[in-house]
Amino acid sequence: NNYWTKMFFMPEGIYQAKMLKKEALIESTKRIIKDASVENGAIVAANTDKRYYPRDVSPYRYVWIRDAAFTCVAADILGIEIQKDFFQWCLERAEGFDRDGVFYQTYHTNGAKAGDQFQPDQTGTLLWAVWHHYAYQQRTEDVVEFKDLIEKAADGICKLWNRNHFVVPTYDLWEERTTFPDLEDNHTYSLAACTRGLKCADMMIEIKKKSKTKKWLRCAKEMEETINMGYDASHKYFLRTFGKLNDYVVDASLLGLVYPFEVCSANDQRMVNTVNAMEKKIAENGGVHRYEKDVYDGWMREGKLRRKGAGAWPLLNFWMSIYYAMQGEKEKAEKYNEWVLNSLDSPYIPEQIFENELQKSVCPLVWAHAMFVISHFVERHIITIINSP
Repeated sequence: NNYWTKMFFMPEGIYQAKMLKKEALIESTKRIIKDASVENGAIVAANTDKRYYPRDVSPYRYVWIRDAAFTCVAADILGIEIQKDFFQWCLERAEGFDRDGVFYQTYHTNGAKAGDQFQPDQTGTLLWAVWHHYAYQQRTEDVVEFKDLIEKAADGICKLWNRNHFVVPTYDLWEERTTFPDLEDNHTYSLAACTRGLKCADMMIEIKKKSKTKKWLRCAKEMEETINMGYDASHKYFLRTFGKLNDYVVDASLLGLVYPFEVCSANDQRMVNTVNAMEKKIAENGGVHRYEKDVYDGWMREGKLRRKGAGAWPLLNFWMSIYYAMQGEKEKAEKYNEWVLNSLDSPYIPEQIFENELQKSVCPLVWAHAMFVISHFVERHIITIINSP
C-alpha cells in the first residue's frame, strides 16, 4: 500500500511498522476530532470545510448526537477536552430537547434541527457518554453540573416508552427503518442504547434523588426484558427489529449489545451465535458491512446519491475487534483491526471501503476514528473498559 509503504518501510520488522501505523492514526485522529469540534461546542460527523474532505460524497457537516457521543469517549481516552462544551451544546442549543427531552436525527451546528427522525439510541448514547466522561476521570461527584441534561434526557426516554414499545414511530441508527406503536416493534440496538443510558443516568444522580430514578430503572428493566424477546432461537441470532412483524436481516449494529451497552456479555451464547451469523452473512473478504444487501455508498453525482452498493464500514471492523478483545480473542481482534489499517491509503479513515477504484466514500468519518481509538486501547489493555458496578 503506497501511503504506508513510503512512511513505514521498516527494516526492524513488521511489528514496529504496525505500531507506527497505529501511532500515526492516533495523531491524525487527534487532529480530525479537533477539526470536527466547533467553537460553540457542536461536534460534526465530518468537517466538509477541510481540504482533505472529498468532493462528490454526502455532506456530513451536521451533528449526529450518536457520532458525537462516541467521539467524546474517544476524546476521554486521548485527553482532548471537548466533552463539557458538547454536553452544554446539547442542553442549550439542540432544538426540541428543552421541550421533548430527546434528541432528533441531525442538527446544524447552531442547534437548528436538520432532520426530524426520532432515533432513541441517540439520547441513550449521550447519557452513556456523559457517564463515561466522569467515570473515566474518576470525578463522578462533578457530574452534578449536567444534572439538568441527565434528568431531562432520562425523563424524555421514559415519557415515550410504554411497557414494551415506544408510543411514537422510531428510526434505527442507520436512519432507514421505522417502528410503529400499533405493531409494538422495536429496534434492538435502540433499546440497548436506552437501557444503558437509563442505568447510567441512575448511577449519576445523587442518592437523595433515587425516588426519581426508580422510573428510569423500571423502564430500563422493561426494555431489557423486551430485548430478550428479540433473540430468535430458530435463526440463532438477535433480530435487528422485532414485534408483531420481525426483520430477519443480519445487522452488525447488534455488536452494541456487548459494547458499549452491556446488555449481554461477549461470551453470552446468544451473542456468540449472533456474531457467527454476522461473520457468515456480512463479513466479506475481511471487511464488515452494515447488513445484507446494503446499497448506501454516500457517493454522489450532481447532488444525487448513486447508491451503487455499500462497502465495508471500518467502524464496524473496529467494533468487531472490541467484541473479540472483550471475549479474550486477541488474534481475532487484531485481524479485524489490521484489515482496516492495511486497506488505508492515507491517515484518514473513511466511512466505507470499496472493492473497486470508482466509488468514493465520506472521508474521514469522525465516528470511524473514534472507534479506532477505542478498539486500539481495548486491544492493547492500556485502558480497561469501564464496567458498571
